[in-house]
Amino acid sequence: MSITMDTTLASLVTNKRRVSALKSLGIVTVGDALTYYPFRVTEPVPLRAIREAAPGQQMAFAAVIRDMRVVPMNARRGYRLEATVDDADFARSRRVPGSTARLTFFSYRKSYVDWVSMRLRAGTSVVVSGMPSEYMGQLQFTHPEILTVAPGAAGTGAGLEGYARGAASGNGAFAGSTDPYASAQSAYPPAAAAPSGAALKYDADTVQEALTRVCRPRPVYHASSRISSEHIHETTLGLLWMMGARTSSTPDGQLAGAGSADIVAPTTDTIAVQNGEEKSGTTAESGAEALSRSIPDVLPESVRKAKNLMHRAEAFLAIHDPASTARFKEAIETLRYEEAFVSQTSLLKARSHAHKSAAHSCPLVTDSLRDQFIASLPFSLTAGQQQVIHDIAADLAHDWPMQRLLQGEVGSGKTVVALAAMLQAVDAGYQAVLVAPTQVLAEQHAETIGRMVEQLKPAIPVTLLTGGMKLAARRKALAAAASGEPGIIVATHAAFSKTFQAPHLALVVIDEQHRFGVEQRESLNAKTDDGTTPHLLVMTATPIPRTAAMTWFGDLDISWLTELPGGRKPIRTVVVNEADAATMGRMFAHIRARVDAGERAYIVCPRIDADDEENEGGSGVSSAAGSARGRAAASGSSARTAAGGRATRAAADAIGIDDPYETFDENGETVARPPLHAVAEIADRLQRLPQFQGIRFATLTGRDKDDVKTQVMADFAGGETPILVSTTVIEVGVDVKQASCIVIFDADRYGLSQLHQLRGRVGRGGTNSWAFLISRAEPGSPAEQRLEVIHHSLDGAEIAQADLEFRGAGDVLGDAQSGGKSSLKLLRVVKDADMIADARTRAEQLLAADPELAGEVQLAGAVLDFTRGNETFLTSS
Repeated sequence: MSITMDTTLASLVTNKRRVSALKSLGIVTVGDALTYYPFRVTEPVPLRAIREAAPGQQMAFAAVIRDMRVVPMNARRGYRLEATVDDADFARSRRVPGSTARLTFFSYRKSYVDWVSMRLRAGTSVVVSGMPSEYMGQLQFTHPEILTVAPGAAGTGAGLEGYARGAASGNGAFAGSTDPYASAQSAYPPAAAAPSGAALKYDADTVQEALTRVCRPRPVYHASSRISSEHIHETTLGLLWMMGARTSSTPDGQLAGAGSADIVAPTTDTIAVQNGEEKSGTTAESGAEALSRSIPDVLPESVRKAKNLMHRAEAFLAIHDPASTARFKEAIETLRYEEAFVSQTSLLKARSHAHKSAAHSCPLVTDSLRDQFIASLPFSLTAGQQQVIHDIAADLAHDWPMQRLLQGEVGSGKTVVALAAMLQAVDAGYQAVLVAPTQVLAEQHAETIGRMVEQLKPAIPVTLLTGGMKLAARRKALAAAASGEPGIIVATHAAFSKTFQAPHLALVVIDEQHRFGVEQRESLNAKTDDGTTPHLLVMTATPIPRTAAMTWFGDLDISWLTELPGGRKPIRTVVVNEADAATMGRMFAHIRARVDAGERAYIVCPRIDADDEENEGGSGVSSAAGSARGRAAASGSSARTAAGGRATRAAADAIGIDDPYETFDENGETVARPPLHAVAEIADRLQRLPQFQGIRFATLTGRDKDDVKTQVMADFAGGETPILVSTTVIEVGVDVKQASCIVIFDADRYGLSQLHQLRGRVGRGGTNSWAFLISRAEPGSPAEQRLEVIHHSLDGAEIAQADLEFRGAGDVLGDAQSGGKSSLKLLRVVKDADMIADARTRAEQLLAADPELAGEVQLAGAVLDFTRGNETFLTSS
């Protein structure tokens, strides 16, 4: 069978436990494996004889096992295995005297000790890589990497003696040199079995091969407790071998050639070799051709040559089996540009397609409803609001659909701008729909809009439609929409149901944090009776840096509202270490004082249940992918699993963090972090504090039914329950003017933009307000540095820029909240702004000559995949 990027690993990898472990990282297909990029690559390990060793400096050498012994550790359980190695032959090739060193291994498991003992029998040739130290006057390597070398037939030079003879004659690999790439055979056969017919297999067939493998730069991947970086690397190399790669990419830009190092064929207990496939009979040339066929290039050849980039197959090979660190970086740049080019081509095509569609023209009329509304406002519009309203009016007058993104800080007046646009559509005789993410917010919008338009002539019908309405009211709302009568409809997800019809729909306004993908857009387009496409206005309070907007929203026209209405006081932000009991106590006393003064307080926790087993040991926040990497719960975003894959729906409902910052050690392993605080746990603890005696608490989570949410918010706003403990369900649209304090537990695990959004829930009534960020971050850690940004800044654009720099574009604006699969893994929106601009220019030139990409089949497929994986035009973080 031919192997492609879509081939599943389950059909190729024989170790089912490994298949399962890879799946937990989001790696299901060959394409997933090849695009699971290492986060760093090790430097080449220098060759040194034992006499050249320097304690604390990594080195590699070839030697022979002279003796080995296993010593039980009496003082504690377990065993110590010691092997003495002699590098006389290897040292001779380096023109230094030979010497001995000790290899030491510790283990509680007898099975491991027996396995190492079997490999390190006296007389075995080995290649050792590790960090030397000194113990009791002797050089020692503790748990070094060991590759055993198969004993070769006479005259083959496969073993250490043959290597030394070749080196002495000047023909051996690495002879008299510290360069591990001086020579290599053209192809390596699979690892040989022991001559006696025993089950033992050797790691390499020649010393040259073993030295090449341990000395070459090695990629390090984000791993998990279920699978190590080494095993991820081994599997990926096996897949590349199966697809035709026999040698790594070479510095001359070819896929294979003289002087390149060989990829070792996978063993049958790792990769299922297909029937009829010979593991060692393929030439380098045919192998390179096969890899190119299996991994076709996505970039147009003219673009690739103009930018001097690698072929896609060559880049994958150079990333997962780099000949040098420079080669690795060059390959990363190639695939980074590919991501920029595909994303820009996709956005340009979407923009072009929208302009070809038909829409209802909604020109302004004399004495318009819009102008009546603006004149009736008890305040003057800011200059920014006036400009955006003017731009939207011009867009609505066209007979092709407007596609505009309106970004503005919390409280900047986006609702007024949206209402002006909707009135313009109604004045033209059409319907307008405002889609809100929650029932609470939809009800607030319907009440606010109804109050704002009640004085206008003629009267404007405002219809509320939510999934939680009683049947009679719902039927009445659906009938009003289906009548086609000009008016405003405020809806939740119910607007996407099959029962909702709006035959004269001309404008759709999407409020923040609503997933609005391809299927939803098409469902709203189908509501019209004449096949037209509604105008689209998308609003967000999430600050979006302009470079990010160009990358992710390049198919939309973008407007910014930067001025805040007068009267709002700056929010005082305080970072509190949770272990500082005295400061925590003063904070609670302060909140009690504010409550006694008639104000309200939010307490935000990332989890619903403390005992939710699906969220223990990472809670979807410690370790995707980037890709994972995978996000939120009550707030409506999606959660990530600890290993970077997608979480279950239950987990998504239980975690309120939009995209936690994953922490890894130098080997790519996830670092364990304390469990997240939960709503029920914190509510119980706070009610027991003396500071809150006599105060009623309420709780609110994404699992509560809509009628419960409405009642809880009413009681909170009315002061019956002045302290609300909730998940991030309050992040969007909750407007309680008496709220003056917000406490955010586990603040060091949130994204900066989400913290900024949460902070915007207080201070809306013109009173002094405070945001307390409770952290368990270590002093000087990146998490503490992130909180300092939010501590010192109230500028949403500055915070969003910092968020992008800390965690990357895909996490802040991309799939990790869209519920889809990320198409961007390497592109950095801030740092790669120039690259994105270049890619956009070249994509424009390509589409001008070939609008449908008929001559670029692979690029067309990649664009389609990108569109499917990034359907969200707006995802607030």
